[in-house]
Amino acid sequence: MDEKNQFTEGKIVPKLIKFALPVLLAMCLQSLYGAVDLLVVGQFGTPGDVSAVSVGGQMMQMITMVLSGLAMGTTILLGQAMGSNQKGLCGNIIGTSIVFFVVLGLVLTGIMQAVVIPFAKVLDAPAEAFEQTIAYVRICAGGSVLIAAYNLLGSIFRGMGDSKTPLISVLIASVVNIFGDLLFVAVFKMAAAGAALATVIAQGVSVVLCVLIVKKKGLPFEFSKENIRLDKKVTKRIVLSVFP
Repeated sequence: MDEKNQFTEGKIVPKLIKFALPVLLAMCLQSLYGAVDLLVVGQFGTPGDVSAVSVGGQMMQMITMVLSGLAMGTTILLGQAMGSNQKGLCGNIIGTSIVFFVVLGLVLTGIMQAVVIPFAKVLDAPAEAFEQTIAYVRICAGGSVLIAAYNLLGSIFRGMGDSKTPLISVLIASVVNIFGDLLFVAVFKMAAAGAALATVIAQGVSVVLCVLIVKKKGLPFEFSKENIRLDKKVTKRIVLSVFP
């Protein structure tokens, strides 16, 4: 755990504020993904493309909310285990979370690919933007595992008391997203599909960065391949800690 964010001793409020600010900033940066997509597509695409990104973004927001909400469960459990010095449990929490979020990401990918057309109709996607909306959602949904991985890695860092690393990774990913939008939309004229591809690539970059940082810094507890298995009790605690 980050020694500067030991919440089990000393004054809590200053440490809590210091910890929370990077979390809030990271959330703001994540919310800018869709805004940047709309800005670039609006500048270089057609009104139909803008509508596709807007409607498709609403659909993808649902996946992001589910994954980020469940990731908070990992943060809670890991923080509790770290605070009570249950180092053996920490490895099981991370291992279970890896399996759980990979499976969840794959399931959400399949669901969104299957329901994207009726869902777009429910959201009343304009006829001139319908095909672009479907393309946008299918590409973004294809990266659901990356969205799950990013949220999981961020939750692990925060559970260990480190809220700055997720902020740095999402900041770099935001920059990648901007350049990706300009490349795929402005240069390659891929419109809504290009904006979706840029978003997926940016999420992938943030995941790679977090993994590299974990490898470089290491973990303050034992973790091995044997920990990567689905523990039903831990899975239940992750879900119930967020959705009691």
